[in-house]
Amino acid sequence: MKNYLLGALLCAFVLISCKEEVKKEENSAFAKAEKEVSKENMPSYKHSLAQWSLHKPFQEGTMDPMEFPQIAKDLGFTGVEYVTQLYPSVAEVGTDYKERVMKLAKDLNAKATAAGIDNVLIMVDHAGELADPDPKKLEEAIANHKIWMDAAKLMGAHSVRANLFGELDPVKWHALSVASLKELGAYGKEVGVNVIIENHGGWSSDGEKLVAVMKEVNMETVGVLPDFGNFCVKREGGERWSAPCVLEYDTYKGIEEMMPYAKGVSAKSYNFDENGNETKLDYQRLMQIVADSGFEGYVGTEYEGPLEDPKEGIALTKALVQKSIDKLK
Repeated sequence: MKNYLLGALLCAFVLISCKEEVKKEENSAFAKAEKEVSKENMPSYKHSLAQWSLHKPFQEGTMDPMEFPQIAKDLGFTGVEYVTQLYPSVAEVGTDYKERVMKLAKDLNAKATAAGIDNVLIMVDHAGELADPDPKKLEEAIANHKIWMDAAKLMGAHSVRANLFGELDPVKWHALSVASLKELGAYGKEVGVNVIIENHGGWSSDGEKLVAVMKEVNMETVGVLPDFGNFCVKREGGERWSAPCVLEYDTYKGIEEMMPYAKGVSAKSYNFDENGNETKLDYQRLMQIVADSGFEGYVGTEYEGPLEDPKEGIALTKALVQKSIDKLK
């Protein structure tokens, strides 16, 4: 009888153990499948290089801005974001401005094609201010930006990045910005190119005010380019650049507010610690905000730090972007 009970208990133990093993395997298989599905649903990102990352060697003449597509390719990028102020041929507007812009666009497109790299967007500077209170200057600024939209179409770039400089009064700034962007957005529908605004100083760096402009414009061809590092609204002495910041908008709040309207992302960096993390910006938090918004596509690397060789800063920034993507929840 004792042997019988012992045998029964042994069988029961084996049966329970087998069930537990099956359950563990099922749970493990479920967890694995869930993880794979979760990974499949993660947003897809690619790396583009913002040309401003190399502005010092371009401006010093140690690098040729016409070779930027191949330089970016050699650094491991698949897309490029041009900065117009780095090209002397289009540094000033004038009667032959369109011809000069379109020639540059054709030449750069040939370089990009040869390098096998995507033209992502064009950052337009010095083409007039889209919130200028002077009606004539505003009209000229809009016309000049349309030229760059034509250039973007020729190059296959999805957007032209513009700035909303000009009027200082926030109410008037809002009205002028809306009017300019509605006109450019309508032209964008014709040519298939977006016009996007970067938080780039002044009221454009106030996330709430910039989003208010986007809401009123309400056009598919008008959006924003959130920059991780440009949230200084006012500087000492009313300076636009260089002077110490006296009014700064919250970076994380600003990025979260802007992302629903984003057609690109500019991952700005300044300095890194010994672990390769940005010293001022929580990249993991920022990239999680980007991912949670549903944004997909190119994330632009934009290094703006003190390293003697900017290529080192570019590599560190790109690696940090990728590390942050890999750790997304």
